[in-house]
Amino acid sequence: MPERTSRTDESLRSSVDRTDGRPVYVIGGGPGGLAAAAALRERGVRAVVLERSGQVGSSWRRHYDRLHLHTIRRWSALPGLAMPRRFGRWVSRDDMVRYLEKYAEHHELEVVTGVEVSRVDRTEDGTGWQLSATGGRVLTGRAVVVATGFNHTPRLPGLPGREDFTGELTHASEYRNPAPYAGKDVLVVGIGNTGAEIAADLAEGGAARVRIAIRTVPHIVRRSTAGWPAQATAVLVRRLPVRLVDRAARLMSRVSVPDLAEQGLPRPDSGLYSRVREGAIPVQDVGLIDAVKRGRVIPVAAVASFDKDAVVLADGSRITPDAVIAATGYERALEGLVGHLGVLDARGRPVVHGARTPDGAPGLYFTGFTNPISGMLREIALDARRIAGRLAVKS
Repeated sequence: MPERTSRTDESLRSSVDRTDGRPVYVIGGGPGGLAAAAALRERGVRAVVLERSGQVGSSWRRHYDRLHLHTIRRWSALPGLAMPRRFGRWVSRDDMVRYLEKYAEHHELEVVTGVEVSRVDRTEDGTGWQLSATGGRVLTGRAVVVATGFNHTPRLPGLPGREDFTGELTHASEYRNPAPYAGKDVLVVGIGNTGAEIAADLAEGGAARVRIAIRTVPHIVRRSTAGWPAQATAVLVRRLPVRLVDRAARLMSRVSVPDLAEQGLPRPDSGLYSRVREGAIPVQDVGLIDAVKRGRVIPVAAVASFDKDAVVLADGSRITPDAVIAATGYERALEGLVGHLGVLDARGRPVVHGARTPDGAPGLYFTGFTNPISGMLREIALDARRIAGRLAVKS
């Protein structure tokens, strides 16, 4: 990365440890943080991005190889820089990383790498925010944007017997490609978008048998139907009544998605949008439907416990896979950073996002912690402009 867009941990003392003209500190160098910093810079507000790793977009670099965005290129770009047409309609992981690097360079963002913020507090005089960071540093800013990411800390299920399980158990965050699993019997735990795509990848990549453990039957939608992307539909219906969207989605599902009940994957009883409002995003099909139809991915009951080398399922059956991949989600891990400020809900999520600030915490903003059906990157871009507009007014 060019020198002007990325600073080392050592240079932090001279560049951002000053209190004159206090900057807005942005915690996290992923899409949310970079978008917020660029929007602020465009408004004439100095923003300094603090990234704990050595590069921007660190979480994107760790995703599995076959990953492509489920949102179209046009609606996945961040403020002030379009994604190149050569990236195609569905942008790959590697191209997303390239884009984030170019984004920081294009906007000449102040990105300080190798600095992790452990705690955020109000300043004693109540006029700003104090950040406790790497090496015992204490940084003072006029405002803080928390953008540490939706997928921050891998979550493994705390099931009985897990600690004594003698088989291979890894989180989906460690999965890269199917090569290590060629010829193996693999159980994928969880059928969100990550679990569904990893299961399809394993089936296509030579695993001897692939099973996917399902706790709650998901809604499955086509990523695109007759050239019309699912994201476009999501944007159009997002503000419509829940019952209306549920009915329309049920009809669309019967037309575009085959009945897989005989293969162990029945249609869900609940409405699609009702589930979204509860935090469950539909699974976009990138190979799962075909794999289940052909018997290359076998749905099974949820995992109830582990017993030495066996996995005990909720229906009482026992299986002994060679490997278990837990696609069981992530924690936001915000408690240590801001939990003491009373700005998180019972599930550890920010109570507000975008231009709104929590009660009693003026100048503290959050972005990238929601996952709407209209697309997280689109939401991040909207949040960035709203936050910048609010802070520019207060300058």
